Amino acid sequence: MHDYPPLVSGALQLLFRHFSQRQEVLQAFKQVQLLVTSQDVDNYKQIKQDLDQLRSIVEKSELWVYKGQGPDEPMDGASGENEHKKTEEGTSKPLKHESTSSYNYRVVKEILIRLSKLCVQESASVRKSRKQQQRLLRNMGAHAVVLELLQIPYEKAEDTKMQEIMRLAHEFLQNFCAGNQQNQALLHKHINLFLNPGILEAVTMQHIFMNNFQLCSEINERVVQHFVHCIETHGRNVQYIKFLQTIVKAEGKFIKKCQDMVMAELVNSGEDVLVFYNDRASFQTLIQMMRSERDRMDENSPLMYHIHLVELLAVCTEGKNVYTEIKCNSLLPLDDIVRVVTHEDCIPEVKIAYINFLNHCYVDTEVEMKEIYTSNHMWKLFENFLVDICRACNNTSDRKHADSVLEKYVTEIVMSIVTTFFSSPFSDQSTTLQTRQPVFVQLLQGVFRVYHCNWLMPSQKASVESCIRVLSDVAKSRAIAIPVDLDSQVNNLFLKSHNIVQKTAMNWRLSARNAARRDSVLAASRDYRNIIERLQDIVSALEDRLRPLVQAELSVLVDVLHRPELLFPENTDARRKCESGGFICKLIKHTKQLLEENEEKLCIKVLQTLREMMTKDRGYGEKQISIDELENAELPQPPEAENSTEELEPSPPLRQLEDHKRGEALRQILVNRYYGNIRPSGRRESLTSFGNGPLSPGGPSKPGGGGGGPGSGSTSRGEMSLAEVQCHLDKEGASNLVIDLIMNASSDRVFHESILLAIALLEGGNTTIQHSFFCRLTEDKKSEKFFKVFYDRMKVAQQEIKATVTVNTSDLGNKKKDDEVDRDAPSRKKAKEPTTQITEEVRDQLLEASAATRKAFTTFRREADPDDHYQSGEGTQATTDKAKDDLEMSAVITIMQPILRFLQLLCENHNRDLQNFLRCQNNKTNYNLVCETLQFLDCICGSTTGGLGLLGLYINEKNVALINQTLESLTEYCQGPCHENQNCIATHESNGIDIITALILNDINPLGKKRMDLVLELKNNASKLLLAIMESRHDSENAERILYNMRPKELVEVIKKAYMQGEVEFEDGENGEDGAASPRNVGHNIYILAHQLARHNKELQTMLKPGGQVDGDEALEFYAKHTAQIEIVRLDRTMEQIVFPVPSICEFLTKESKLRIYYTTERDEQGSKINDFFLRSEDLFNEMNWQKKLRAQPVLYWCARNMSFWSSISFNLAVLMNLLVAFFYPFKGVRGGTLEPHWSGLLWTAMLISLAIVIALPKPHGIRALIASTILRLIFSVGLQPTLFLLGAFNVCNKIIFLMSFVGNCGTFTRGYRAMVLDVEFLYHLLYLLICAMGLFVHEFFYSLLLFDLVYREETLLNVIKSVTRNGRSIILTAVLALILVYLFSIVGYLFFKDDFILEVDRLPNETAGPETGESLANDFLYSDVCRVETGENCTSPAPKEELLPVEETEQDKEHTCETLLMCIVTVLSHGLRSGGGVGDVLRKPSKEEPLFAARVIYDLLFFFMVIIIVLNLIFGVIIDTFADLRSEKQKKEEILKTTCFICGLERDKFDNKTVTFEEHIKEEHNMWHYLCFIVLVKVKDSTEYTGPESYVAEMIRERNLDWFPRMRAMSLVSSDSEGEQNELRNLQEKLESTMKLVTNLSGQLSELKDQMTEQRKQKQRIGLLGHPPHMNVNPQQPA
Repeated sequence: MHDYPPLVSGALQLLFRHFSQRQEVLQAFKQVQLLVTSQDVDNYKQIKQDLDQLRSIVEKSELWVYKGQGPDEPMDGASGENEHKKTEEGTSKPLKHESTSSYNYRVVKEILIRLSKLCVQESASVRKSRKQQQRLLRNMGAHAVVLELLQIPYEKAEDTKMQEIMRLAHEFLQNFCAGNQQNQALLHKHINLFLNPGILEAVTMQHIFMNNFQLCSEINERVVQHFVHCIETHGRNVQYIKFLQTIVKAEGKFIKKCQDMVMAELVNSGEDVLVFYNDRASFQTLIQMMRSERDRMDENSPLMYHIHLVELLAVCTEGKNVYTEIKCNSLLPLDDIVRVVTHEDCIPEVKIAYINFLNHCYVDTEVEMKEIYTSNHMWKLFENFLVDICRACNNTSDRKHADSVLEKYVTEIVMSIVTTFFSSPFSDQSTTLQTRQPVFVQLLQGVFRVYHCNWLMPSQKASVESCIRVLSDVAKSRAIAIPVDLDSQVNNLFLKSHNIVQKTAMNWRLSARNAARRDSVLAASRDYRNIIERLQDIVSALEDRLRPLVQAELSVLVDVLHRPELLFPENTDARRKCESGGFICKLIKHTKQLLEENEEKLCIKVLQTLREMMTKDRGYGEKQISIDELENAELPQPPEAENSTEELEPSPPLRQLEDHKRGEALRQILVNRYYGNIRPSGRRESLTSFGNGPLSPGGPSKPGGGGGGPGSGSTSRGEMSLAEVQCHLDKEGASNLVIDLIMNASSDRVFHESILLAIALLEGGNTTIQHSFFCRLTEDKKSEKFFKVFYDRMKVAQQEIKATVTVNTSDLGNKKKDDEVDRDAPSRKKAKEPTTQITEEVRDQLLEASAATRKAFTTFRREADPDDHYQSGEGTQATTDKAKDDLEMSAVITIMQPILRFLQLLCENHNRDLQNFLRCQNNKTNYNLVCETLQFLDCICGSTTGGLGLLGLYINEKNVALINQTLESLTEYCQGPCHENQNCIATHESNGIDIITALILNDINPLGKKRMDLVLELKNNASKLLLAIMESRHDSENAERILYNMRPKELVEVIKKAYMQGEVEFEDGENGEDGAASPRNVGHNIYILAHQLARHNKELQTMLKPGGQVDGDEALEFYAKHTAQIEIVRLDRTMEQIVFPVPSICEFLTKESKLRIYYTTERDEQGSKINDFFLRSEDLFNEMNWQKKLRAQPVLYWCARNMSFWSSISFNLAVLMNLLVAFFYPFKGVRGGTLEPHWSGLLWTAMLISLAIVIALPKPHGIRALIASTILRLIFSVGLQPTLFLLGAFNVCNKIIFLMSFVGNCGTFTRGYRAMVLDVEFLYHLLYLLICAMGLFVHEFFYSLLLFDLVYREETLLNVIKSVTRNGRSIILTAVLALILVYLFSIVGYLFFKDDFILEVDRLPNETAGPETGESLANDFLYSDVCRVETGENCTSPAPKEELLPVEETEQDKEHTCETLLMCIVTVLSHGLRSGGGVGDVLRKPSKEEPLFAARVIYDLLFFFMVIIIVLNLIFGVIIDTFADLRSEKQKKEEILKTTCFICGLERDKFDNKTVTFEEHIKEEHNMWHYLCFIVLVKVKDSTEYTGPESYVAEMIRERNLDWFPRMRAMSLVSSDSEGEQNELRNLQEKLESTMKLVTNLSGQLSELKDQMTEQRKQKQRIGLLGHPPHMNVNPQQPA
């Protein structure tokens, strides 16, 4: 935290180094080179000695290098720019130095020759580079010494020895980097030394760039300018031209950028460089040069220069480069080419150059060169070719004097141009061929003659054969008559070649199988070869073992930098500073300084560390293996026997697990060392993907550890969530740092790291950070510079793609055209020529064969020359597969992926401000990144170079991720919706929209065959983008733009195809892989797209309805069933329709739940059910989750599915048991086995018949009959009590199963025990089970309680109960009123009519004490059927009846029942309420003479009226009213359900005479279950994947705001209303238009009239003028 920057940098360096010790060990190991043979050791010693000697000689160069006499002249070029030494004044040296000097010259010369010889192996025919020795020299730094030697100043003119040394030094450097890309890259760093006019330097430069695609494509314009300038100023040397040829083509690929650069420089330089002999005089010069032998031999003659120049132009136009072709056409016209080539003195070398140029510049072109196909020029040339062909064929007798150049010309160049010309698509249209048939036939004959020459090499033979094939094809397609014998010979030739191909392929395949064995034998013979390979194995094994440890170290470093305060004791100054964020703040500030001070490496390390603080498993496409997966991974089969090393090691997942554990242990040790044991050990979460982690840029990334696997939303670092870490870093200035670095980054590496850090900051769509980015860019007015960086990068990437892509596809383009031709006319071809068709099978065989050949060839080469193959072990794998190389994208293009990801994250979560900001920054110059991104997509998918049909050729495994990222970014730009960005994309003039539709409709083929998953992801993203472009639009512009190039039929076909693919995968069981881009889901997205487009296209609408076509119908049915649409209301109260896929979890909602919700959802005060429905949605979602889990447990699921069945069984059993108890209790007389035989037989037959019926027709009645007969049979077989016991036990079991199924269906356990205890239904069933158990084990009478289940089961009965309970309060209050009245009446009775309360009583006989009686009663109740053994009763004899009969009582007993007030109250309550006439019915009847008679009458009447009539009827009335209310409510509810929309509450009559019926409305537009599905979708979908409407609804749900539900409105009604208005408007408009027409007509007529009137007035005036007055009359005869 010091203020002195160098000190801070040093401290950081030390810190990083301290935490990368294992990394350093690994790096050191990789540099090790084993000297295996004694030869190697000798070489090493020799080199070491030589280099030491050379070094000391070079250092002392001032002492021995020859100096000229006199004062110093300034040194030019070769003295080197970095030269610091000045030569001493030029006095002549004493003689003794002379000898040293000559000795040194000699030694240096010898050393250089020795070193040069080490690098290459020269044999008679070829030079081969020795990789191993080159590497040895590189590791020992030989090149550095020689480069120093080159910088020694010397006298150019006089010192010839030194010139020789310089030549040798250059020769060494050329050999040093010959064919060795690493050495070339090393020398490339010192390129400035060679940028001077010397010829040697030019040759060395040529070697540095030779066949190195990487260096050539990165070449600086300065270099090209230098060489062209050299030609202008230092003479036309062939060597300069050769260098330019080298950089234009490398590794067999054309570098379009270089072609353009070289071409531009050549054209700019003009006459000095471009020497063409076009005019008369100079043409003669050219002829003279061709005639003179000397000019032909001399390497640097003007003739050779001219030939090389034409060759350079040819190479510049190769690969269909339109820009250079146009330039070259003007430089060297067709007439001149023909004139030179057809001249009799023209030599083969010139012909080769010119015809090659003609081929690339005029014939093999992107655009048609008309003059080639219409003029005579080509036919003139063909005639000239015939002459040369004859010469070549006739000169063959004497091979010693054969003209090899002429032969090369005939077999390669001529064949190539003839083939290209006739197979060109443009030649098909030309008609000249018909008139030139004789020449054509002669040409075919001539080529056929060449084919039979015996000196042809295999490669030449192949080119001749392909030429014959093309010519014969043309002859057939154009119906040109060919002599019969020639025709048959050609056909035989093809038959033969076809058979040879098949045979050879067979042999190759056989040899490939045996190759493995042979390989091992051969390899064993070369020990040291093995040793070197084993070293490589050891290093790679070491790397694997150390990787987790390296990452553990780095993760601890990240922790230390993230929580530095924990390193210091509490309450210290340092700790406080760190806690306040001072350390991170300082680190971030210092990073910016590092960049200014050019400390690039350190800057990058800090950026990576900051990024690691926010790690989350999201590599670019790098899948991480989570630890859990590893632990559960099954052991794979051991590999095949041939791979002996792998066999010894444990299987990969186990090994990875071990390594992971070792890394974990190391991490733990380090954490404890630095932090003490503060931390819990489970802090591994931070250590996640080091995919692009510090110091391991290429290493495979580490298994993502920690609790959260790859999907976990945030990876906690310590106690903080991802968002918190991001905000913490942002607060300390991370986002400012990112913006500054992006604007000021000098190197690509820093820029890349800054972008990655920005991505990490914004990951997950962190709105705080988006806001801080936005504020920073708008406040500081930095946006212009910031966006310019991205804009420029996008432009550069586009240019790079245009420069490279065309080249890669030129050959593919031809193939494609051939394929298309084949496809057009398969039947024709097959009929005519069965021979030339290569089937897929044969092609596969050939591929396999070629692989085998390559393998065999490398083995042979390895045998012959072990050095040569050392390279493969060296990390730069030998480029076996060219195709892979071709597809590599340059860094300029790959950087686009993080850039686009960054732009996507800026707009994540539909940040409207930033979406608009990307399009328009309101600066002086606006950079529209939205359009640029679209343009980039357009570019990378190749539409800039031609048709959309060839999409597949531009998309490959390398760039598919980038295309996906581009699509995702574009989607994010316009979701939300951002209407301006949608318009911007839809109306852009590029082919963007067409490409996106083509991505959906086309098969992307070379890729689709190998990696279908990638293609599906592309289609998925493309369909999402199109949906985003149309999202929330109320107009049809964008949809129409999309439909403009889309044929509905194709779209429907794609949907069906995806569905079928999904079915295949489903059967294969591969469906578990990637949920998002499974074929079904992709098909679903495209279906939704089609659904949205169908609104604007009637044809598509009819096609999407299943039932239209036969095939693929189930696809449309499936998607239609799993697609839902709803209408939502936006904040501005506009309505919008959403179509979405139904989440799969919604299928788990049970029918019972649906019905329950449908019938029981209550309306709120506004009469809407939405509120209640929304509140229940959470429970429904939980239920769906539970049901999904339930499916995983088949037993429980089976129980739960049959819940109603168990319920009905238990009820039926309860009824049956109660019947048995009611009929047969007490069970004394019932005994088993006392049935007469015929009854018994009848029962058996009834049982068997009912059993047969049940087996045949399982109907409920049959089952009941079977059960009844079985139970009867049981009663008579084993007795009634055991039967009842069995039934009881069965009932208990059944109820337990029912409880399980109840819990299973509702998922009660998952909600916690509290919820379970509070769940009334669950408690009810638990009580039921308890009663069943009591009936079984305590007494049969408990079974009677089970009958109350009927109330629970029947809604009507429930309503009866409800009628009492619902208005329970009023009933209870009325009852309380009754009690009060009874109380009052009792008091009056007690006071006045005490004696009237005399009631008759019936006494029990032989009364005993109360308690005993009670006891005997209870005993009788409980044990009546149990005989009492203890009292000695006889259990067999029935009890005597007499005991139970009461003794008759003669006297009638009467009793006073109002002795006390309490007795009075009880009597009035009991007898008064029960008697029909009230309490008067039971009192003594008084005589009318009694004084209180009137009072007594009033008393009785009052009681009757007040209590019996009013109060009791009040109670009955309440009950009956409630019952009626309940019934009317139920009817109303049913009415509402039938006639009102559940969602919007609109009634049926609103839809009368409208376009949509009420039924359609509630099924399609406002289906309540669709709304539920949408709520579920929002819950289950990743929030960063939301579309605009989804994020709006998610926000509303979070706030529990229900305004998004449409209330009392529907889109169909709105649109039909507006249609009515529109019709009126339309009528008005039409009237207006007709009136306007009338007005214009009238005004036209008026103006005509006006014109006529004025015309007439003029006429009259003229007539008036002509009719002169008499005095002015002039005599007409009078001469003028």
